Amino acid sequence: MSELSANSTQRRAPEPEILDEKRSRTERYTIFTFVFVPLLALAAAVPFAWGWGLTWLDVAIGAVFYLIGGLGITVGYHRLFTHGSYRAARPLKIALAIAGSLAIEGGVIKWVADHRRHHKYSDHEGDPHSPWRFGDDWRSVAKGMFYAHMGWLFLDEQKTSPKRFAPDLLKDKDLVRIDRYFWVFVLISLLTPPLIGGLVTMSWWGACTAFFWGSLVRIALLHHVTWSVNSICHTIGEENFMVRDRSRNVWWLAIPSFGESWHNLHHAEPTCARHGVLKGQIDISARVIWIFEKLGWATKVRWPDPERLAAKRVAA
Repeated sequence: MSELSANSTQRRAPEPEILDEKRSRTERYTIFTFVFVPLLALAAAVPFAWGWGLTWLDVAIGAVFYLIGGLGITVGYHRLFTHGSYRAARPLKIALAIAGSLAIEGGVIKWVADHRRHHKYSDHEGDPHSPWRFGDDWRSVAKGMFYAHMGWLFLDEQKTSPKRFAPDLLKDKDLVRIDRYFWVFVLISLLTPPLIGGLVTMSWWGACTAFFWGSLVRIALLHHVTWSVNSICHTIGEENFMVRDRSRNVWWLAIPSFGESWHNLHHAEPTCARHGVLKGQIDISARVIWIFEKLGWATKVRWPDPERLAAKRVAA
C-alpha cells in the first residue's frame, strides 16, 4: 500500500514551472537579431521616407500585415489561447494561430506559457517581465521598464515550462503542428511583403521598399506596441478596477494595440473577452470577437458581467 501511495503521489506531482535547460547562445543571438534589426529599421524610417519616399503600396502592405499579425496576437494568442475568453471553430482557431505566428513574437505555445506565468505572479517575484522587479526608485523603474519592454526576451535565462503552464495547448494537435513550424511562418511574414511589392511594381526596388516598410518597420511597430503593454501599462495610467498588481489603462495605446492597453480591467477580469468596458474605451479586438460570434465562428464568449465589474470598480 505504501508503494502504491508513493507512486500515486509521484504521478500527481506538478510539473516544475521553470525548465532545467537554459537559453542557448544561438537562441539568444536569434532573439537579439529579431529584436534589434527591425528596431534599426524603425529608427531609419523617417530619413528613409524623406530621402527615398514611402509609397501607398508600402503603407498598404504594412497595414494589412500589421492588422493580421496584431489581431492574431490579441484575438488569438491572448484572448483565445491564453485566457479562453471564447471558443473558436477549428478553422478560426487554426487561422488565428497562424496569424499570431506572423507577428514573429514566438510560437503560440511558448507565448501562452509565458503569459500565463505572468498572470500568476503579476508584478511579484516570478513574473517574467515586471517593470518593478528591480525596485521603486526612478533608476530601478527605468531599468525595469527596459527589462519588461524587451530586455527579458534575451536577458532572462529562465524558460517557462509549457507542460506546467500550457498543457491544454500541448494536447491540441493543430496548435502543436503550427508551433513546430513557427519558422515557416516567420519566413512567410518576412518574404511575402517584398514578393507582393516586387510583383506589383515589377521591380527589385519595389521589392526592397516593401521589405523595409512592410516587413521590418511593420514588425518593429507591432513588437513595440505589444511590449508596451508589458512595460508602460504596468507603470503609468489609470486604475479603474481593483487589482493585486500595478496594471493600468493607457488610452493612447488603445487603437494601435487593438484594445490591449485597457490593461487594468484585463488583470481584474483576465477571462473577459472585452478589455475596454467603460464608456469611450475603444476595443477593436472585442469588436472582432463580436463579429466572429455573430458569424457563428466563436461561441461561449465571456462578455463583461456588470455585477462583477461594479464590485471591483475603484471609486472616482
